[in-house]
Amino acid sequence: MAKINVLNKEITLYTRDDQDYICITDIAKYKNAETTGLIISHWLSTRFTVEFMGFWEKIHNPDFNVTEFSNIKNQSGSNGFVLTVKQWVQKTHAMGIISKPGRYGGTYAHKDIAFEFASWISVEFKLYLIKEFQRLKESEQKQLGWDIKRNLVKINYRIHTDAIRNNLIPPELSKSQINFVYASEADVLNVALFGKTAKQWRDENPNQKGNIRDYANISQLVCLSNLENINALFINEGVTQKERLKKLNTIAIHQMKILIADHSIKKIGDRK
Repeated sequence: MAKINVLNKEITLYTRDDQDYICITDIAKYKNAETTGLIISHWLSTRFTVEFMGFWEKIHNPDFNVTEFSNIKNQSGSNGFVLTVKQWVQKTHAMGIISKPGRYGGTYAHKDIAFEFASWISVEFKLYLIKEFQRLKESEQKQLGWDIKRNLVKINYRIHTDAIRNNLIPPELSKSQINFVYASEADVLNVALFGKTAKQWRDENPNQKGNIRDYANISQLVCLSNLENINALFINEGVTQKERLKKLNTIAIHQMKILIADHSIKKIGDRK
């Protein structure tokens, strides 16, 4: 469950079938925290809301009961007409609005519907809700992009370490010896691209968390991914570590000049 803060009100969100739902119970608290259920029922009982909800369900829900919707629509707007979320869902098989029990319980609505409800509550609140929701989505996309880049490096590193295991590690080595070989090969790439080993970077940055690669920019990550594949090929061909370092450094310099000048790479990096 994600949360955003809108005009000092905490709004809960959750994902259902890859769709974003927003807690309209939380939104209703902006108007009156003591009568959220009544507020939602009043909104749901208006003819405009019934029509809007019906059209939304027709577009998105193949199981929507159009016959029951028509009956509800004909009754809406009349004196004494009251419609609850439970009645709406049970009669029409609606999927755009749901009630959830438990710790994060309440009434949740698809973001399209939640924004309409927020507008009914307060136009100002709706605009801030959209702003904070978009901020959250941008943050999630940024994190997703970073995870993809990190995973790309990890996948290529597996190719890299497999080549080391098959070509550099003789049988019967101790675990510490095996670890030393891996660390040395990782530092071959670090020195070729960053000009320093992981330990040298940690000594220079004692207050930084993570490692040197966590602070690489998009161009460096792309170059590092390429260097790992190339190094694996060099290892398979039996090239010595000294020669590999020289070749990889030359390649890194050449590729970084291209990547830094590449506007498409810059645009991807700007989203970080």
